[in-house]
Amino acid sequence: MKLVVVTKGKNAVRVNKFFEFVLYIIGYTIAFLIVDLFFDSFQISEDFRSLYAVLSVCIIYLLDQCLKPILVTLTIPLTGLTFGLFYFVINTVILKLTDWIMGSKLNFTDIWILFFIAIVLSVIHFIIDDVIIKSLIKKAKKK
Repeated sequence: MKLVVVTKGKNAVRVNKFFEFVLYIIGYTIAFLIVDLFFDSFQISEDFRSLYAVLSVCIIYLLDQCLKPILVTLTIPLTGLTFGLFYFVINTVILKLTDWIMGSKLNFTDIWILFFIAIVLSVIHFIIDDVIIKSLIKKAKKK
């Protein structure tokens, strides 16, 4: 699969969003499965663990694309007062919503572990977006 880049002036526009979506799903799923191994208070259902992890990640991705921009906009003053730390609380809310949607297949029993997972997923998001995708766009732009 090729990453298609269209340039408009100095800005590059990503055309192939599916490639970006697959990278996010793979990165988040790996992070979910690793966190599930290390923490007892985070549990993915034993039957079809990988499937439920991918499904949870897809729900998180959809909530990140739809609900997160609204939450970030509404909480800009609070995020500014906390020097950006409230952003992790927003990620925690997204994870708790995913827990609620998934029901018994995904379970968070400790809020601090949920907060830690939100930080880990933010780091994964940064790595995927800024390190991998933007470097691929730069390489495709040069060709």
